Amino acid sequence: MKHNIIAAHKVIGTIVGIIIFIVLFKYLAVQIGDTSDNVTLAHAWLSLVTAIFGPVVGAVTAFIGHATSDALTNNGTAWWTWVIADGLFGLFIGLITKRLDILIGKLTTRKLVLFNIWQLVANIVVWLVVAPLGDYWVYNLSLGVAFKEGLILVVVNFLTIAIVGTGLLKIYQHFFVE
Repeated sequence: MKHNIIAAHKVIGTIVGIIIFIVLFKYLAVQIGDTSDNVTLAHAWLSLVTAIFGPVVGAVTAFIGHATSDALTNNGTAWWTWVIADGLFGLFIGLITKRLDILIGKLTTRKLVLFNIWQLVANIVVWLVVAPLGDYWVYNLSLGVAFKEGLILVVVNFLTIAIVGTGLLKIYQHFFVE
């Protein structure tokens, strides 16, 4: 019985997570210069979702949220290399929060520093390796353009998660964790 309740919470958490991710990713985003990249709070939200529900929910939330947002924006077409990269990012962030037991016990400065170091590593792997190489191999995008966009996203996502994501984790810990 307890397993069914936990599974139900994860399903509901995934659905709510995806809806909020889409809203943040598509409708509350600011374009960065002349690139196709945006500053968004979706990844900060993702850090909280993964801390609560785990890596699989994080991967599904990011993958479906990004794919749906792309489909709504690009006449039904998703930029699949970045959708896959976002799904991997959700998985990585979930593994980080699970490994650090980020919401178990006290949310210490040490946990938050380690979380932010590892989320930077995850950003680098996903947005400076997976996404640019995927763009190059699948869409024949120039490596220079792909790596430039990836580097911008590493910086933007890192800062957004470090500031807003950390704040969300602290707020959740304060109000909802014993």
